[in-house]
Amino acid sequence: MFGFGGNKNKSPASMPQRLTGDLADEKRRFEVIINSIEDGVILIDDQQTVQLINPGAAAICGWPVDEATEINVQNVLKLVDEKGQALESGKNLFDKIFQAEQTLRENNAFLLNREGKQVPISLSLSPLLGANQQVIAAVAVFRDVAQERAQEKQRADFISTASHEMRTPVAAIEGYLALALNDKVATIDNRARGYLEKAHISTQHLGQLFQDLLTSAKAEDGRLTSHPVVVEMGAYLQQLVADLRFSADKKGLQMEFKLGSSSTINATKEGGDRVISPLYYAYVDPDRLREAITNLFDNAVKYTPEGKITVGLTGDDQVVQCYIADTGPGIPAEDVPHLFQKFYRIDNSATRTVGGTGLGLFITRKIIELYEGRIWVESELGKGSSFYINLPRLTTQKATELQSDAANSSELAPINSLTAS
Repeated sequence: MFGFGGNKNKSPASMPQRLTGDLADEKRRFEVIINSIEDGVILIDDQQTVQLINPGAAAICGWPVDEATEINVQNVLKLVDEKGQALESGKNLFDKIFQAEQTLRENNAFLLNREGKQVPISLSLSPLLGANQQVIAAVAVFRDVAQERAQEKQRADFISTASHEMRTPVAAIEGYLALALNDKVATIDNRARGYLEKAHISTQHLGQLFQDLLTSAKAEDGRLTSHPVVVEMGAYLQQLVADLRFSADKKGLQMEFKLGSSSTINATKEGGDRVISPLYYAYVDPDRLREAITNLFDNAVKYTPEGKITVGLTGDDQVVQCYIADTGPGIPAEDVPHLFQKFYRIDNSATRTVGGTGLGLFITRKIIELYEGRIWVESELGKGSSFYINLPRLTTQKATELQSDAANSSELAPINSLTAS
């Protein structure tokens, strides 16, 4: 009556043994799969102790599998910076993963293997959640990308050298064309002027391409110069919007600047209303940030045939958020994930008539990442696009301390130089 259906020849006592055998088979199959993966795979528990490490991970880290198991993962997978120094507290993914609810990735990480060799890796760390949604373990998947980095460096060096060498003759051509178009220097008929103006525009575009190639190469290999200082984002962005409004005016676009969640300034006219707003401090290079925001603004103007451009600033205790919203045609959903990739351009009737290098958004992303920020876009076809920039927010106390340190170091500089001489 209480039998096991068709398994009449199987006694209940035999079932656990069969299930145990099945589980053992599953474990063996799992181990075969993990061990055959060339990438490194490490399973750690909530105490950061290695519970499983595959041969791929052992080979990259220089640790035998049996010695690496049951010890702290940071002894096996030692993450360091490009100078070989241990990462500061809070920058190590293994310190972050047990407070995270999503996969953490670092494509420019380095590990110090057991022989003391620094190995560039790409690292992905995924949390495993328990029944109460707490992180109980994590899986690290990583691979040696030394060869890829070397190839990328060769490409970047070639692009950098070629761009630098070609900018000089292009600048010379542009200069001669400008002279030819100057009525005080040369006399030309209207047909010739038309040809020269087109050549001048094309030369300017070519010069911008070389400049963008040079900047992107520097961004990829970490040579992008940056001199961060404390910036009060409200005043900074209001001044920047005042400088940028002319391109919107030229196209007949409305423009507004939003401080906080509700205060709006008419940015289309000179001056503007003074609005009391919170002080949003960030630690950035104002020139680099200007380059990033200007690029987003120029794109909004180029791709918005009519309507309005909105530049906004808001934030919370942790983040300063800038955004640039337009009323343009919007971006297809399939293009959104690729927008910040190098040389990627949307291919439709709206973009074919607008020139561009396909590098602007890539460079913008690299600039924002210099300051541990994040950039993304939200868009709906026919309703426009909004680009968001999140930057870490400084407290007023921290901002004051950094400003004081900068002032003291600048005062000491002449003394040091006199001592050195």
